[in-house]
Amino acid sequence: MQKDDQSAFVAITDVPAALGLLSRLPVPVDFDTARARGPKAAWAYPVAGAILACLAASVAQIALWSGLSAPLAAALALTMLIVTTGAMHEDGLADCADGLWGGWDAARRLDIMKDSHIGVYGVLALILGLLLRWQALTVVVGAGSLWAPLIATAMISRAVMVPVMARLPHARSTGLSYSVGRPSIATARLAETLAALAAIILLGWSGLAMILVALLTATACALIARSKINGQTGDVLGATQNLTEMTVLLALAALVT
Repeated sequence: MQKDDQSAFVAITDVPAALGLLSRLPVPVDFDTARARGPKAAWAYPVAGAILACLAASVAQIALWSGLSAPLAAALALTMLIVTTGAMHEDGLADCADGLWGGWDAARRLDIMKDSHIGVYGVLALILGLLLRWQALTVVVGAGSLWAPLIATAMISRAVMVPVMARLPHARSTGLSYSVGRPSIATARLAETLAALAAIILLGWSGLAMILVALLTATACALIARSKINGQTGDVLGATQNLTEMTVLLALAALVT
């Protein structure tokens, strides 16, 4: 049964619960507590993003200290992000590309998105998405910045998933997103506020521009999902994170060039 979140009350157990959901890190999670909290834990998605970004930035920093180039350091950072998340966001992007543009109606699109096979649209989305993220991050790292952009981007791109969850109905009555439930608007605003504050602290006033880019990207993803399948799924949320990460990195690269 769908769980409805009625408050933005914060619990410390929400952080490992968010990490357990959004990553493959071996974090201890009290699943009974996590199930009881349900969508209330969504405020911690940007916190989980910050932790994942720190791991990725650490790998990239070691690569730079070892004398490797900015492109290689950027590639290693992206690799770490993909490994620690189990490529779940990339999977969502590929499934959405295949389903949303491969079916003639909502039911067929959802069937394609659920299919484990990958089509041409999905392959192209993965290739182009990874290429753009890598090139943008290479420019940012080459400009002498690493930790702040990675952390801010990871937090913003995971925070915007929460309002999409809150504002769009579930497109199907099964799946990961449905099992988590829909967070309240208050929970979504808390997630957005945490990410926005972090972006401004880490990036200065240019963080405001990154927040705007993220909101526009997430809004576009939500509108497409509503038009194509009348709601959101876990794949839609994963694609939203991935595309937001890409557009924010591209915007950062534009600022430093």
